[in-house]
Amino acid sequence: MEIDKFIFKKERIYNYVKKFCFPRLAGTANEKKAVKLTIDTFKEIGFPGSQINKREFEFSDFYSTSLIKLVMVLNLIFNLVLLLLFYIHVFLTIAVIAIMALIVSLIFKGLRYPEKRGFWGEYFGNIYSATNVSVKIPSKELSEEQAGNIIISAHLDSKSQTYKTFWRINFYRLWLYSGLFQAFFYIIFVLNVFSLIKVDPRFILYGSWISVILISLSNILLMFLNTHNKSPGALDNATGMSIVFELSSFFRENPLNNFNIWFCQFSAEELGTMGSRIFVDDHESEFVKGRIFQFNFDIVSCANHRLNQIEYFKSYGIFPRKKIAPLLSKYINLAADKDNIEIKGFHLSTGAHTDSVPFHLRDYDAIDITTRAGALYTHSEDDSLDKVDPKILIQTCKLFKKVILLMDKDYYNLCDN
Repeated sequence: MEIDKFIFKKERIYNYVKKFCFPRLAGTANEKKAVKLTIDTFKEIGFPGSQINKREFEFSDFYSTSLIKLVMVLNLIFNLVLLLLFYIHVFLTIAVIAIMALIVSLIFKGLRYPEKRGFWGEYFGNIYSATNVSVKIPSKELSEEQAGNIIISAHLDSKSQTYKTFWRINFYRLWLYSGLFQAFFYIIFVLNVFSLIKVDPRFILYGSWISVILISLSNILLMFLNTHNKSPGALDNATGMSIVFELSSFFRENPLNNFNIWFCQFSAEELGTMGSRIFVDDHESEFVKGRIFQFNFDIVSCANHRLNQIEYFKSYGIFPRKKIAPLLSKYINLAADKDNIEIKGFHLSTGAHTDSVPFHLRDYDAIDITTRAGALYTHSEDDSLDKVDPKILIQTCKLFKKVILLMDKDYYNLCDN
């Protein structure tokens, strides 16, 4: 089929969303049902069974459930002890800070590759099984080994939590900024003790108390963050799945000249991005830095909201701000200008734990496409079919078809250099 004659269909993409609109937490019977539906859908699109890869794996839920509670408890104890020591001796305060910094660094070191269960995951978490489903369309002109690789991904699992995504993100932000606020006052405190500066002790005292109260509040709220299997997961992430299916329909009939293109429906994203971590571990020997690019679709559209639009993660951090895949941002904006499609890049102060994380850990170019307004409903029973706007999903398909074709055309500039 000629490229310009292929039509993305609104009814078809909406039916993909509708098909997967049911609770499907990784490790449950409904996740297995979603896996079977995913395989059946790829077959309906036209992929033979031999081309559909089903990858089963096991994982621990410690890193996505128990760990955050452990960190919050430690942080709450640390703050209370620190406040007490504030009235006793500066050197004890510094010692406690050093010990806590060591503990936190060890925890985060273990977080880098949580798919390797290790001591904590094995003995303090529950072990579940889940399944990734993917198809690969080889390059037309280059061998699979010589060609670059483009990963088009979404996640097939869903979850609900005690708080909707919007509130959970803001509780994390409160924790982060309060911690920075606290660090500022303790630095002032130490400098004042050693007479390097002169500050009214009341300023330090009130600032320290306010920061401790805010941190403690966020700690307590996050300690009660529990995972449930009640969300239909329409926005998060049947929308992303539908885009992967629809784009796979186009590229099945129009393979790229210079890139292998993968269409991946990862599982266990909601429990630690385990599926995408397993995928990268499995295929790392095939991927060459500078020749692999990922587009991850996670929560796209939010019907009847004024910010119902296509967006992408542009940068993260507080200072300095770090850009996320500027090369891919360039192609996204170029394609949007050519097709007159509106898209907005935005900044994240704390980053986001999505299926792009395992790719970023290996310095691969990866970017997330989303709609921020969807956070008002996701991870709750309100994440239902009526929140989905198929017009935005079709726009997204058109835009990223153009992005991928532009990248294929520029292969030698992108990958040979």
